[in-house]
Amino acid sequence: MTIKPLSDRIVIKMIEAEEKTKSGIILAGAAKEKPEIAEVVAVGPGGMVDGKEVKMTLKVGDKVLISKYAGTEVKVDGVEYSILRQSDVLAIVE
Repeated sequence: MTIKPLSDRIVIKMIEAEEKTKSGIILAGAAKEKPEIAEVVAVGPGGMVDGKEVKMTLKVGDKVLISKYAGTEVKVDGVEYSILRQSDVLAIVE
């Protein structure tokens, strides 16, 4: 099954948080922070949103930085994704 976002929405898949700190300390499951970097897996067509033309600047494969609680989480074929508006993305990670 595939997900095709509508309008100015994108589908992202979170990139797993590190299990070790830079100094080598292994983190327990509860100590890990929710990841804030995700990979774009699908992009909507853009168009008119609230009376304004929205052009999609993101593309599939971009790594993006999002706020902790942005979007709506969905599970498709056992894989967790989030669907959010392009405007909820804070930055592209290069």
